[in-house]
Amino acid sequence: MSIQTCFKNPNAAFWQEIHWDPSPKQVEQLITLQAMLCKLNKKVNLTRLLDGDDYWISQVFDSLWPLKNELTTAEKPRNCIDVGAGCGFPGLAVAIALPGVQMTLVDSAKKKTAALKELAAVLGLSSRITVRTERIETTGHNPECRGVFDLAMARAVANAPVVAEYLIPLIKPQGEALLFRGQWGQIQQKQLTNALIELKGKVNTVQRKELPAKRGIRHLIRITAKSPCPTNYPRSIGIPSRKPLGTKT
Repeated sequence: MSIQTCFKNPNAAFWQEIHWDPSPKQVEQLITLQAMLCKLNKKVNLTRLLDGDDYWISQVFDSLWPLKNELTTAEKPRNCIDVGAGCGFPGLAVAIALPGVQMTLVDSAKKKTAALKELAAVLGLSSRITVRTERIETTGHNPECRGVFDLAMARAVANAPVVAEYLIPLIKPQGEALLFRGQWGQIQQKQLTNALIELKGKVNTVQRKELPAKRGIRHLIRITAKSPCPTNYPRSIGIPSRKPLGTKT
């Protein structure tokens, strides 16, 4: 039985909601990604969200709706990084949807990065994807990664001040850090604003989206740098999560 018969593509309305018209090849890649994740999940615990709407809404849609603007210029060259890449969302979905992207995937778990390399190869994306097995606090101080990315993103990694400390050192002067969040309120906004004072960043926009099929509310916070991030950030391994900037400790 073919992959296409096992795993069905959503109808056109699904794609219209994120204003994207994927090519047959891109749809095939997303279906192949689902099938491969199901296979790899038996050996490595990557994600439980693989069946039906769990995959198409909670993984694919949730990864791509924040990039609605970028999808209109999908071929534009961009250097992107996904921090805490895990099972490959949003990074692999973004690499599929934006053919102009060079994507770096960072995760500290060797089993996960091995799976990410295998996924990239099967999807035919190895030439556009770099996988790094390391803590993000290390990545942030590596000259190959610091201040070089157009988009730095993280989904379901940590609270907003921690993620901001991970991402801001990675972006170019005109780049953006993308924080994928669930609920978002005044307390979270205040904590992030306080953290950004130290990191020399600012919030550009906060986007809100209700996922289809009542899958919940999501937010996307876009951050830019007002000036170069101080060289002491990110702090040493473990400190950003233990002592988040902008919050009482």
